[in-house]
Amino acid sequence: MTFVGVDSCKAGWIAVRRDPGAAPSAAVFPSFTALLDALPADATVAVDMPIGLPDLSQKGGRGPEALVRPLLGNRQSSVFAIPSRAALYAHTDGFTTIEAWYPAHRQASEVAKATSDPPRGVSIQAFGIFAKIREIDAVLIARPELRSRVFESHPEVAFCRLNDDQAMRLPKKIKGVVNPAGMAERKALLCRHGYIKGFLDRAPPRGAAGDDFLDAAVMMLIASRIAGGEARPFPDPPLADRFGIPVAIWA
Repeated sequence: MTFVGVDSCKAGWIAVRRDPGAAPSAAVFPSFTALLDALPADATVAVDMPIGLPDLSQKGGRGPEALVRPLLGNRQSSVFAIPSRAALYAHTDGFTTIEAWYPAHRQASEVAKATSDPPRGVSIQAFGIFAKIREIDAVLIARPELRSRVFESHPEVAFCRLNDDQAMRLPKKIKGVVNPAGMAERKALLCRHGYIKGFLDRAPPRGAAGDDFLDAAVMMLIASRIAGGEARPFPDPPLADRFGIPVAIWA
């Protein structure tokens, strides 16, 4: 079976893939559909992106976010609350200027406040990945058979679970700049779980950053754990959204 870890990146999506009997490989794809089309039918995919959207956002976000934050200690700020489906789809046009971006963010925040209890707007960080969330959402609505193959995970939760439930001590980034010590801490953990350091030290594919590459690498390990029955969902059992899409963070 093929195991694939996926993270979003500037050029689209970065995937770290391991086929039976082969060494891991990495590639960037312009769309999530293009990525899926490049995989065998039995591939298991773990992706760092929210899957399954609430109609009403509760305090702390969906159930998964509230459950995994306590595991992460100082890293829990990496898990942000996901607003309602209506907020995600409040503005679906592409952005070519900053002038268009800010009004769209304000509109999404207003819808989010109207569909959350207590009322809560949308963070800049969350709004920045709305298009990627919608991309996966559209695929899983149109192709329900993929729901048993494509799973949501989260890098910091994954690193924590692979580290005997101990959160990473160091951040990957400090004020938006990659932190070499934090990257080294994660590479060492990945090597303990089977990666060769030379693979992790190579330059990421064009269009992806070094932290995107490491996040996709740990997602691949979670895909393997899911297929092998070693991963657990938060919550267990998973919830489901209005379309029947499972809602859980796996690690």
